[in-house]
Amino acid sequence: MPDPTNTKQAVVVGAGLVGALWTVFLARRGYRVDVYERRPDMRTAGYAGGRSINLAMSVRGWAAIDKAGIREKIEKVAIPMPGRMMHAVDGERTYQPYGKAGEAIYSVSREGLNLELLHIAAGYPNVHFHFEHRCADMDLQRPVVAFENVRTGEIKTVAAPLIFGADGAFSTVRYALQRTDRFNYIQRYIDHGYKELHIPPAPDGSHRMDPNALHIWPRGNFMLIALPNADGSFTCTLFLPFEGPVSFEHLSGNDAVLDFFNRYFADAQPLMPDILSDFWKNPTSSLVTTQCYPWQWQERILLIGDAAHAIVPFYGQGMNAGFEDCTILDTMYDDYNGDWSRIIPDFSSRRKQDGDAILELALRNFIEMRDLVADPMFLLRKKIAANLHERHPDFMPVYSMVSFSNTPYHVALREDDQQNDLFRQILALPGIEQNWDGAEVEQVFQTWMEERRRI
Repeated sequence: MPDPTNTKQAVVVGAGLVGALWTVFLARRGYRVDVYERRPDMRTAGYAGGRSINLAMSVRGWAAIDKAGIREKIEKVAIPMPGRMMHAVDGERTYQPYGKAGEAIYSVSREGLNLELLHIAAGYPNVHFHFEHRCADMDLQRPVVAFENVRTGEIKTVAAPLIFGADGAFSTVRYALQRTDRFNYIQRYIDHGYKELHIPPAPDGSHRMDPNALHIWPRGNFMLIALPNADGSFTCTLFLPFEGPVSFEHLSGNDAVLDFFNRYFADAQPLMPDILSDFWKNPTSSLVTTQCYPWQWQERILLIGDAAHAIVPFYGQGMNAGFEDCTILDTMYDDYNGDWSRIIPDFSSRRKQDGDAILELALRNFIEMRDLVADPMFLLRKKIAANLHERHPDFMPVYSMVSFSNTPYHVALREDDQQNDLFRQILALPGIEQNWDGAEVEQVFQTWMEERRRI
């Protein structure tokens, strides 16, 4: 049991990716950490699949993994994806690099990473896991958390000087804060849902497609994506509106499902021998975004990860943003000499703008992935941006800012607005398709740079 006289103790609600990682950081600081999770211990019970969108680890995530000391283990099963492979309706493939040579995002198993973090955290004697315990209620004034044993129904209350809510987009900790005065909260669902599908390995164990790419089948208002796994398989995700002319509501039988895939994803369908069983077995899940403020209560309770800033997965930054929460907090611990009365409110106020920014960037990237990547002018813009970056290293495309640097998200969002203005001017130049690297482009770019310096 926690020692009430020991102030170096904390409760972490949620043993998912962010909760497990933050537990490791706290344990390394000498804190007794009690972690409560409503699900069974996945180390013994396994992982409940069917709802997982593979992770795309980028620089922010690797920074956290470095601090946790498990980079070498994760790198062994991480697959580099230096670009995206576009699949047209007729089967033609087009490759688009994400950044410069040597830059890549990495496909990582959600299950494997979560398991590794749990094993690392459990190796600390000051960490205590309590699985199958649902956060039922909170008394914010004390503060005390009530947990229900989901098997027995028994309720126990736990007090701690520090409580971290890492319990996801539908956070019970956040719900308690929502009942306080002047707490702002916005929840939005997008019109699209998603369903996980599977491409198994080839008979010899190899990948059936290029493993070093994120595969996308963009179809305007919907898309299919596939990320490689270390065992030779691909985890696929279909993003499709719930209602409308082409939507989940019309995929009501085997013939409808097969006709849909044969029409829109003809080169992918033969790679999915179990497509019908996967389609009906795996749930159709919704996609929600949340914004709230403040993320903290009386300098003792703090929301992190999706509990504070749930976003859609289209920039691959949900996990990366949550991991960055942990690295920022860990850095602030040193900056403020472990004074949580300063760390918690300062983190809440400073990080909020980044949470809002990556939410907006992820929504914008959905449009890019499902539609614009097949637009010749968009491809031209990407080529011009890469050329400008090569000739002017100070100019960094927004995707590189987000995925290959630690630039704050709110700065990247501001840059996205400004670069959109730049490329509106460049792409309007006469004959731009032939003279995309000519003097006129350079002149527009230099004028744009001069205007930025004057601001």
